[in-house]
Amino acid sequence: MKPSLVLYGNEPLSSPYVFSVFVALEEKGLPFEFRLLSLKEGEHLDTEYVSRSLTNRVPTLTHKEFSISESSAINEYLEERFPPPKYARLYPDDVKERAKVRMVQALMRSDFMPIREERATDTVFQSEPIQALSSGAQASVDRLYRIAAQLVSGAQGTIAESFSIADVDLSMMLQRLLANGDPMPGPLAAYATAIWQRPSVLKWLARTGYRGTPAGSPPV
Repeated sequence: MKPSLVLYGNEPLSSPYVFSVFVALEEKGLPFEFRLLSLKEGEHLDTEYVSRSLTNRVPTLTHKEFSISESSAINEYLEERFPPPKYARLYPDDVKERAKVRMVQALMRSDFMPIREERATDTVFQSEPIQALSSGAQASVDRLYRIAAQLVSGAQGTIAESFSIADVDLSMMLQRLLANGDPMPGPLAAYATAIWQRPSVLKWLARTGYRGTPAGSPPV
């Protein structure tokens, strides 16, 4: 029997938003079919896909006759449709902690544009040399590090009291830098590395051919 959940992503696997939903599904232990589209070939514009995806973007998740796009909306749907304790928790139970997680999700999707432009996610999975950060991007990095250091400063080593889906989003933003050899404070490098050792993340990385953080990129 085919899974009732289908996740549509892009090939090559470079979208941080598809990554977030993929990990959410794996964390909850939900069987799903993963279908990849070539955006370069315009497969997301095909009539069949447009009939499933209101935005005709990735990610889109279909669940039987229902479909939803935008990664944060998909993750919240999964949390509510497959709630804890039967399924693993993606969002904290505490309302304040849950609000903080959603804040981080929004921040990772709307801010730090200089980093996203100069350290695109596909560079995380490549080994080719990359140019040094511009002064504008470095200012964005400094701000990211300041914010991230406050978010993960607790003894638990995660944004909330335990792992949440926002840790996936923040770790990806940090990996844009860490994987490209940009200096990073030791605690943040350790945090990003630890999140990427989760089995759900490792399943994604196995699909990309990711080989880990390059040599010569020590934390500071």
